[in-house]
Amino acid sequence: MKTLYRSLAAAGLTVALGLAASTCALAQEVQERVIRFGHLNNADHPVSFGVKRFAELLAAKSGGKMKVQEFPASQLGNEMQQQSALQGGVQQMSAPATTSLAGIVKEFGLVDFPFAVANFAQADALLDGPLGQALIARLPEKGLVALGYWDLGFRNVTNSKRPITRPEDLEGLKIRVIPNPVFLETFKAFKANPVPMPFAELYGALEAKAVDGQENPYAVILSNKFYEVQKFVSATNHVYAANIVLVSKKFWDSLSPAEQKMMREAADEARGYQRQVSRAAAQRAVGDLQAKGAQFNELSAAEQARMRQIAKPVTERFAASYDPAIVKLYTDELARIRK
Repeated sequence: MKTLYRSLAAAGLTVALGLAASTCALAQEVQERVIRFGHLNNADHPVSFGVKRFAELLAAKSGGKMKVQEFPASQLGNEMQQQSALQGGVQQMSAPATTSLAGIVKEFGLVDFPFAVANFAQADALLDGPLGQALIARLPEKGLVALGYWDLGFRNVTNSKRPITRPEDLEGLKIRVIPNPVFLETFKAFKANPVPMPFAELYGALEAKAVDGQENPYAVILSNKFYEVQKFVSATNHVYAANIVLVSKKFWDSLSPAEQKMMREAADEARGYQRQVSRAAAQRAVGDLQAKGAQFNELSAAEQARMRQIAKPVTERFAASYDPAIVKLYTDELARIRK
């Protein structure tokens, strides 16, 4: 019997030592880190809620060692400044609109093609599938690593002059757009006067009437109080917009495999939550905007179809300048998700 006890005790000691060793190894693989996570949106925006959820999940997974410090509302600079900071390793994370990446990987312009997807299910299938992954695969050589896509929502036009009920209503309006070639050319096709401008400067430009209008998802319009300086909100739904969760490659390469795994898992788990919150906020935002005095109107299916036709030559021209393999993948994926 004594021999049996001794054997069991020895076995127990071996297991305990094994567990201690693995815990010790994990502790060595996970270091105390502070991750500066910057973005353009206010702290009441769904992107901010996504950052907070990611921070909670990462803290839980790392035993509190990996801490996320959020910098909302362009505190760390505009889109391009934060992108440069990530590439230089000065800033660890950001969550810009995918649009801002077209300057370094032009094929990201495909995500901004107008009227490509009709609903959220199609948008998620396109971005979470082979196309989204193919685009993400092009970022490491540019000094960035992406952990997936968050929801920003369908973009809609606001302005201070008139409701947009048909493409002709955009003619002559000075519309602020993201500094992105697809957006510029799309609004030129509608005979508007697109003005590229950093987001942080937009409210002041609208207030001073330097521009007549802008286009953004409803939650962005509400969170930034554009209703104070814009009378008309029109449901153009011309582009589905996504945010992309970016990490500095310099920072990513300094992480252990265990830390990278925790970051990926936290981002994956935060994604579903962020999309849910964002889409619920968009639904509420229309009513809230109307309550604040904005005049809201929808476009008929026929007028949206006309807008799609006007924009088609623009997308065809851009597609011709992109990597043919990526364009084929995009076209094949659209056919698949529209079935």
